[in-house]
Amino acid sequence: MKRILVPTDFSDQAENALKVAAQLARKHDSELYLFHTVELPNHLANSSNTGAMPESVYFIKLTEKRFADILTRPYLQDLEVFEAIGHEEIYEDIIKAVEVNNIDLVVMGSHGASGFKEMFIGSNTEKVVRTSKIPVLVIKNDHADFNVNDFVFATDFSEECKKPFKEALEVAKLLDAKMHLLYVNTPSGFKTSEQAHAIMENFIAGMNAENYSLHIYNDVSVEKGILNFAKNSKAQLVGMSTHGRKGLAHFFNGSISEDLVNHANMPVITFKI
Repeated sequence: MKRILVPTDFSDQAENALKVAAQLARKHDSELYLFHTVELPNHLANSSNTGAMPESVYFIKLTEKRFADILTRPYLQDLEVFEAIGHEEIYEDIIKAVEVNNIDLVVMGSHGASGFKEMFIGSNTEKVVRTSKIPVLVIKNDHADFNVNDFVFATDFSEECKKPFKEALEVAKLLDAKMHLLYVNTPSGFKTSEQAHAIMENFIAGMNAENYSLHIYNDVSVEKGILNFAKNSKAQLVGMSTHGRKGLAHFFNGSISEDLVNHANMPVITFKI
């Protein structure tokens, strides 16, 4: 984890993400890349009139001033921080920044009590999660001390989920966290404990996994199962796989339920299938 990208809109939620990224950077001797997309007013963004240039420069200078203010934060002291400004769609700018700077992890904030609703329903964060080829860590709250002892990774244990699981193992090792591999048993896809354990053991075979446990949790839906298991196990992080343009629909067999939208209070990290 040598390079961490933190997109910011200079909101409190974005700063929550930056604080977590700073803790990770300090622990792993990583570089921080602070990124902001300048959202120009329509009359500037669509204008070919060079007379609009002074106004565009104003927004860029304002961003630079905000960057300068952020860099005075005590929690960034002695860290190597690079700033960059984008001018296109936010998620497109982030994808380019990830490729150009060889980023290992994206850390993003999510807004308010309905943060996961914004995250998964058409927001910029959702677009980044859907399109990112590298892990995306979504932070919702302020974490003065971001320590992860228990990391829940929910999966359907299919063959295509082995790649993101390997990436999740690397994250767990970096965080020095125990991984709790979770299979949620639902009425619509019910499996006996024996069947579920066989699937899980077959999945884990040859993966060189360490410091992990296997769990089967029965609930009315995958979403509720993840939430309830994570809550009951007092986990500090939940991980899951995404599936390209389908977002999380592949994993959840449909849209995210209101339970996950409203009650997932802990950080979530996603990995591309």
